[in-house]
Amino acid sequence: MADDETRSDGIAYEVSEGRAEITLNRPATYKTFDGDMLAALNERLLDARADDDVYVILLTGRGDGFCSGTDVSNMDGREDRKNAATYGAHLWAVRYVNRQLLFGEKPTIAAVNGPAVGAGCDFALSCDLRVMAEDAFLREQFVNVGLVPGDGGAWTLPRLIGESKAKECLLTGRDITAADAEDLGLVVDAVPDDELMRTARELADEIRVKPATAVRNTKVLVDTTRSFAEYCTAAHEKQWECVTDPEHRAAVEAVGDGRRPELSRPRS
Repeated sequence: MADDETRSDGIAYEVSEGRAEITLNRPATYKTFDGDMLAALNERLLDARADDDVYVILLTGRGDGFCSGTDVSNMDGREDRKNAATYGAHLWAVRYVNRQLLFGEKPTIAAVNGPAVGAGCDFALSCDLRVMAEDAFLREQFVNVGLVPGDGGAWTLPRLIGESKAKECLLTGRDITAADAEDLGLVVDAVPDDELMRTARELADEIRVKPATAVRNTKVLVDTTRSFAEYCTAAHEKQWECVTDPEHRAAVEAVGDGRRPELSRPRS
């Protein structure tokens, strides 16, 4: 199935060759999101997770920006800011995007094509892997507008780059350029703008042709909060799922024969 038409809620969605590509497209407000766009993004992530033809989820923006977070143009007049309960519901919807990217079983890749600011920065950080255009940047914008990273950035960033460097980024609101992100190990690659999507798709394709159970179970096992004993217990369960999976046997036979495994999924 393929659906590459941008809906009125600012989300374009397409499934092709085992990749679900979700594109943020609200150019009039530089890829900020409102409630409708946020709901649509969560819906499309759920669609990708449920689709058996999807092996990797790719998140990007259209044009010259990735995502600039929530729309601040009418921030003080928004319905969700009238009391703590309604604001909590808004934050829940933002956090649910991050939860799906972080903890959903399928690997996620952010193709950061331009500024990723505030919650948009945290969407990119919540993906398993990132590729950035050379002119793009990440910015934990919250302190600049008198807020905290309420959707998870102060939880995610220290786990990716360490507490000290994360505090520098979070407390100053400074930009993390593509070159900085590469030095920090935040991105797989920083490439010229016109090579971004090709590079991101190649990375997605490299992952999607591997045994899916092994890929998904490996993602689950990467958890820095576990003790080693807890890891070993989880690894035993996940490894047994792999051992009994037909794709494991196909992959072992292919390695022995010096060829690519014949797995039943789309290939380039």
